[in-house]
Amino acid sequence: MIEYHTVKHIDNSRLVRPTSPARVQDFWRRVAAGAALATCLLVYTWQHFECIQLRYQVEQLETLRAQSSVLNQQLHVEVDTLSAPDRVYSIAGKELGLTVPVVGQAPTVAADSDGVLAQARPVSQNQRP
Repeated sequence: MIEYHTVKHIDNSRLVRPTSPARVQDFWRRVAAGAALATCLLVYTWQHFECIQLRYQVEQLETLRAQSSVLNQQLHVEVDTLSAPDRVYSIAGKELGLTVPVVGQAPTVAADSDGVLAQARPVSQNQRP
């Protein structure tokens, strides 16, 4: 017995398999669940990297604070040395030629206890603009 095989050229590209509504709904549920999971992971990683960056900023600020504290101490020492009375007297005498005043050279000012530095004056309401 001889068998013959014939080749049939069938074009199935125009055929569309109908999809059930339950299957489409399940697909969209899975897409929504995947999107929610991806959103949660992205928020977590964003917070994690933001926390790391804040740690770096805190470390930089602590370093800057320590440097500022050292500079502040150095400036206080410099102010103390520059305002030392012995140094001021030596500069006043040697470089500027200043001397201690002789009795009667500088007039004394009598301290008047009832002196008025400022006096309030009444302002009437109609003078204001």
